[in-house]
Amino acid sequence: MDLEKELQKRIVFFNKEFEEFLKNGEPESLYNAARHLPLAGGKRLRPCLTILSCEAVHGDVKKVTPLAIALELIHNFTLVHDDIMDHSKLRRNLPTVHVKYGEATAINAGDLLFAKAFESLHNLSCGFTVYKKIEHGFIEFIKEICEGQQLDMEFENKRIVTEEEYLTMIYKKTAVFFEYAAEAGGIIGGGTKKQTNALKEYGRTLGLGFQIHDDYLDMSSEKNILGKDIGNDIRNGKKTLIAVHALNHATGSDKKLLHKTFGDRNASDKNVQEAYNLFKKLKSIDYARHKAEEYRNKAKTALEVLPDTDAKQVLLDLADYSIKREK
Repeated sequence: MDLEKELQKRIVFFNKEFEEFLKNGEPESLYNAARHLPLAGGKRLRPCLTILSCEAVHGDVKKVTPLAIALELIHNFTLVHDDIMDHSKLRRNLPTVHVKYGEATAINAGDLLFAKAFESLHNLSCGFTVYKKIEHGFIEFIKEICEGQQLDMEFENKRIVTEEEYLTMIYKKTAVFFEYAAEAGGIIGGGTKKQTNALKEYGRTLGLGFQIHDDYLDMSSEKNILGKDIGNDIRNGKKTLIAVHALNHATGSDKKLLHKTFGDRNASDKNVQEAYNLFKKLKSIDYARHKAEEYRNKAKTALEVLPDTDAKQVLLDLADYSIKREK
């Protein structure tokens, strides 16, 4: 099965609905800023995950589309604000919203995307009990994303972070989003409790593996491939799994170099390269790769309870893609 082709079919369907939902609005400057990132493309993994989970339990994808739109809006809302906090200049090979429209407008645009997400959620056509469960989960996962982002920022000022602390942070910041998207897609699709629990576990482990690999990309990808400033995580002192492993295993001069470079926003490309070389020396990159593979395997195992469908196969292939992608 051609994963890219299968995802693209769903992305084309989703983008049509997404663009229709985001059209118009006054003042034009605010809505242009709000649309800048959402309509710039992106992998659309979260809406695709929701749609595929619905399909995997033989659900009607039209019924899950409002939720898919809401999830993509929340994703972009977090990116707009993350880029401001991280001082990022590029996203999806375009100027970030705050660079193009100014910081104040970018914050306002992010807030608008947040409100529009709940507007889309209200377009769901399902019974009150199901809607209440979906909305409650929606609110809870957003709260956890905020908690995860705060932990991520606080970790920048901690010299040492344990692996357990790191995993808690990325679960809240990233994996909970995937977990909710898959479970909610299954619920709206009419899946059984066993099926929706399986999809929830799939989403959780997929998200953990995805984030560990995402952290790795910032350390290794060329700027034009990744579409954002390379080395940002090092300069911002981000405690990725690679960094956590290295900081907990480095000794002597190696440890001094890491502590000197991490969190230095003015670190030179040479400093960043030296830190990266230490990651290789300490086998921290290999360790992160193996961890991502472990979570990929758990995600695939979780799907064994689902009926054999094309959607299930796409989800299996998506698990492999999550730790092999280059951007």
